[in-house]
Amino acid sequence: MERNLYLNKLIRKKNNGLIKVITGIRRSGKTYLLFELFYDYLIKSGVDKDHIIKIALDDRINKKYRDPDILCEYVHDVVKDDQIYYVLLDEVQMVSEFEDVLNSFLHMKNVDTYVTGSNAKFLSKDIITEFRGRGDQVHLFPLSFAEYMSGKGIDRQQAWQEYTMYGGLPKMLEIENEEDKAVYLRDIFKETYIKDILERNDIRNPVEMEELLDYLASAIGGLTNPKKLADTFKSEKNVSVHPDTIKTYLDYFEDSFLINRANRYDVKGRKYISTPMKFYFTDCGLRNVRINFRQYEETHIMENIIYIELRSRGYRVDVGVVEVYETSNSGKREKKLLEIDFIANKGDKKYYIQSAFEMTSPEKIVQEKKSLTKLNDFFKKIIVVKDDIKPNTDEQGIITVGIFDFLLNDNILEQI
Repeated sequence: MERNLYLNKLIRKKNNGLIKVITGIRRSGKTYLLFELFYDYLIKSGVDKDHIIKIALDDRINKKYRDPDILCEYVHDVVKDDQIYYVLLDEVQMVSEFEDVLNSFLHMKNVDTYVTGSNAKFLSKDIITEFRGRGDQVHLFPLSFAEYMSGKGIDRQQAWQEYTMYGGLPKMLEIENEEDKAVYLRDIFKETYIKDILERNDIRNPVEMEELLDYLASAIGGLTNPKKLADTFKSEKNVSVHPDTIKTYLDYFEDSFLINRANRYDVKGRKYISTPMKFYFTDCGLRNVRINFRQYEETHIMENIIYIELRSRGYRVDVGVVEVYETSNSGKREKKLLEIDFIANKGDKKYYIQSAFEMTSPEKIVQEKKSLTKLNDFFKKIIVVKDDIKPNTDEQGIITVGIFDFLLNDNILEQI
């Protein structure tokens, strides 16, 4: 399985004087990226094997290297000349005082260090703060649709059916039986993701936490906030949960990379709106198994997939809001907030993107385009639809593109 997007990021960051920290949700392929793909790249690029120090710290045979002093001494002993040495460490959190160990490697002029980890710190979006400007993060997402389709070797319609139902964890490439896929996702969710969150946080009521996760899974892409979620607990379950507790749980989910927050941005006012916000799951298979595959809604799942695809391509993604004034039937001018599904930013690039599963009627077309027509800047305005169509542009400059073109062409936003 080639994961060139992430491999190229590692290659680009090679020898930059920083510790390369590979983060990502459990079972997303961090070890494979570092120990297989990047290692093979180093060998093929002419690096001698004796200049690559590769240690899987979760392997019993390497237990002695979990001692920070032994690991430091070993690396110093192996480095025997002035050529670059590459240190690849998997599950580095198993080394006590690992921050000090990694920072010590920075003092070695010809050592380039790469690490993965899966404890509370490495499963946190704040890991880079541990290295105080000396760390460089490469965040790994589960397989994209293009990667999944390539790995399975099937046509895009079949790949879409599988991917939207069971997601893109790399293990899905190996499991053929649908029941076995569901069992794997269910087991890994309970025994890995939930267990990780419970073990590293002092959670007094795990039942409420898991019920919140169920609610988020059933309402992906819906506007919400801690107060609204607390009100839902009160009205539907007659249980009082303080909004601050809800916020804490949401932070735990984000830190474990299970969910992703998209904040609202007022396009014309050029400011963020603190609440409400949207949440999307990092993997649709994990989202679906969380609610026992009861709500297979392609429209919401497609929106979730578009969001994660944009994030994996390196875009910062917000939810857009456009304030407009319209005259009501009674003749009064009323303020309305029109929503843009996504505002994708990267450097000087910006794209306004709507996810529209289908636009089969004139009314639906007007509805999906309405917020985009209220924008007065020159950035591209794009609607992604499920239909397998050729990209086209209307008289208002709004581009419509099919979901497969969007997902299978990394450069589609620049090309259309």
